[in-house]
Amino acid sequence: MTLNMQHRRSYLLGTTVTLLGLLPTLLMGQERFSDLVGNVSVKPVASAKTLQVPYITWGGDMATFYGNGGLKTKSGSVFQKQGLDLNLVPGDDFIGQVKDYLSGKSPFLRGTFRMMGMASEVIGSDPRTKGVVIMQMTWSAGDHMVSRNAIKTVSDLKGKTISLQQGGPHVGMLDDILKTANLTWDDVTIRWAKDLTASANSPAEIFRKNPSVDACFAITPDMLGLCGGVGSEGTGAEGTVRGAKVLVSTAELSRSIADVYVCRKDFYDANKATITKFVAGYLKATEEIIELKKQFEGAGSSSFEQVLQMTQDIYGKDTIPVLEEAHGLISDCSFVGYPGNVVFFTDAGNLSGFEAFQKNSLELAVSRGYAKEAMGLFPSGLDYQSREFKNYLTKTDIQRGERFRAEAVRNEIEMLSSGDELDERTILSFTINFEPNQNAFSAVQYGAEFQRVVETAEKFGNAVIAIRGHADPTKTLLELVKAGTQKGILKRSGSRGNYKYSLNGRPLDLDSTPDLIEHINKGSFDGAQEFNPRETMQAALNLSRKRAETVLNSIIKYSEAKGLAMDKSQVQPTGVGIKEPFIAKPSNMDEARQNMRVEFRVIRVPAEASVESDFDF
Repeated sequence: MTLNMQHRRSYLLGTTVTLLGLLPTLLMGQERFSDLVGNVSVKPVASAKTLQVPYITWGGDMATFYGNGGLKTKSGSVFQKQGLDLNLVPGDDFIGQVKDYLSGKSPFLRGTFRMMGMASEVIGSDPRTKGVVIMQMTWSAGDHMVSRNAIKTVSDLKGKTISLQQGGPHVGMLDDILKTANLTWDDVTIRWAKDLTASANSPAEIFRKNPSVDACFAITPDMLGLCGGVGSEGTGAEGTVRGAKVLVSTAELSRSIADVYVCRKDFYDANKATITKFVAGYLKATEEIIELKKQFEGAGSSSFEQVLQMTQDIYGKDTIPVLEEAHGLISDCSFVGYPGNVVFFTDAGNLSGFEAFQKNSLELAVSRGYAKEAMGLFPSGLDYQSREFKNYLTKTDIQRGERFRAEAVRNEIEMLSSGDELDERTILSFTINFEPNQNAFSAVQYGAEFQRVVETAEKFGNAVIAIRGHADPTKTLLELVKAGTQKGILKRSGSRGNYKYSLNGRPLDLDSTPDLIEHINKGSFDGAQEFNPRETMQAALNLSRKRAETVLNSIIKYSEAKGLAMDKSQVQPTGVGIKEPFIAKPSNMDEARQNMRVEFRVIRVPAEASVESDFDF
C-alpha cells in the first residue's frame, strides 16, 4: 500500500491538541460526550448566504476541495454551478465542530458514522439539532490492526492486550472485529492511547516499546513502520518490530469505517433544495475526480496534479510534505458515489446500510460510555430518482453484479489449500460439526452460524469466505492397514493399544496424515484385491466437497429467506477430504466426530480476484 497520509486523518478527539485536553477523564470512563462539549446554547443557523462546511483530513474531502475549487467557492467550480457559496473550514477538532453545529455557525457535521453515534445524545437532545445523515462519502481502506506473530487469527485475541486511541476511528473497528470473532470487550484488555499517531502515546509506539501489548491499531505509515506492509512480517531491521504483522485491515474489513455528512434537522427541513444541491455537487465532484485520478495513474493528468497541489496547500506541508502523499491519501479511501448512497440509505436487508450502522453505532456509544441514552439519527430523505440526481450525474447505474471473479477465487482457494500459505492468509475461521451420513444442514440447527457467515461476509467485503468440507480419515486408515497387510508390505508389532507399523521395513506413523496420503497417491497400497484406500480417500474428498456445497446452498436459502443481501461470488465451497483431521487416528466415535466438520475461513485474496468498479457499494 502506498505510503500516504492516512496517519493525518483526524477523527473524534483525533488531533493531538484536542486529545491532550480532553482524554484524561475519558481514559477513566468518567465523562460522557456531553461533558466534553459543555453547555452550548442552541441557536438558529446563521442566515448568511455563505454556508460554513467543515472538512477533516481524509481523502474523501479532496473531492470536496475539488468541487469547491478551494476553501472558498470558486467561479466555474462544481458547487458554484449548483448555485452554492461554501466556506470550507477545518473540522479535525470534532468537539469544536459540534459546538459550531449547536450554536448555528454551521448546519453540518463531518466525520465517521460512529463519531456521529458518539455525539448523537448531544445533538439529539434538541429537536432543532437532531442529525440527518445526508450523505455517505467513502469507506476506509487504510486502517490496520497489527499484532505479534503468536496471534494467528482474530479468535486468538481473547485474553490479549490491545492498544488503540480513545475515541478514535479504531474503537468501532475493534468492535467489529470482536463481534466477528464472537468476543466481547470483556475478553480483551485495552491499553488506551491519547494520540492517533506521531507521538510516544500513540498505539503504534506503545506496541513497539511494550512487549506485553499484543496488538495495536495503526494507520498506514505507522503500520509500515511496524511490519513493513500488509502481507509482510517485521524482522527487527529498519525500525520494524520482529514478528509484527497486519492481522486485520480495512482493505478487507471494508465495511467498518464509513465517512458521512450530517445536517441539522431544522436546516434540512427548511433548505432541502440546498441540501440536495450540496449532495449532488459532491457526488458530481466524486465522478470527475475519479476520472482525473485514472488519467493521472495512466498517462498523467495536469488537472489531477492541481488537485494534489490544492490538497497540499489546504492541509499544509507538515501534513502533505510531497504531492505523492496527497495521492496516497485519496488512494486509501473508497468512494461510494451515487450508487453507494442509494444502496446505503434505501436497500432493505443491507447489513452495512444506514439502519444497521445506526444500531451498531448507538449501541457502541452507550456501551463505551460516550452516551447515557441512545438517540437516533435520521436517514437521508433525498429523492435519488429526481432530475437533480438522475439528469445531473453520469454514473447512476447500480450494477449489482458479483464483486469477485468466481473462477479466480476458486483457483486461489484451491491453490492455498495445497500449501502453507492458507493459514497466513486466514483472518478468521470457525466450524460446524455434523453427524455420520448427514447430508442436510437446516437453518433450525445452524441458523446462528449461517447468520454469522452472512454478517462476516458483509463486513469483510473485500475478503472471501471459503467453506471447506472435511472428512474423518478412519475408514481410509482401516482400508490402508488391510490393504498393506494383504499385500505383505505393512507389518504390525507391539500390543493392542500400542501398535507400531512399518511399511517395507521403514516406520510408518498412522498419526502422520500427510505421509499416509503421499503413500496412497504413490500407489503403495494399490493392488489389494478387497481393499482400496485410494478409492476410499477419493470418496471422502468427494463427500466433503458435496457437504461444503450443501452448506453454501443452505446459507444462500437462509439469507434469501431473511431478506439479507449476499454476494454469492464471495463465498466459495471446496472439499478438503481427510487431509486436515483434528484427530489423525480416532479411537472412538466422539473423536471421529471432531473430524466431521465444515470450516469457514475468511481469507485475503489478491486484488486481481475482484471485479473492478469505480465505486465501492
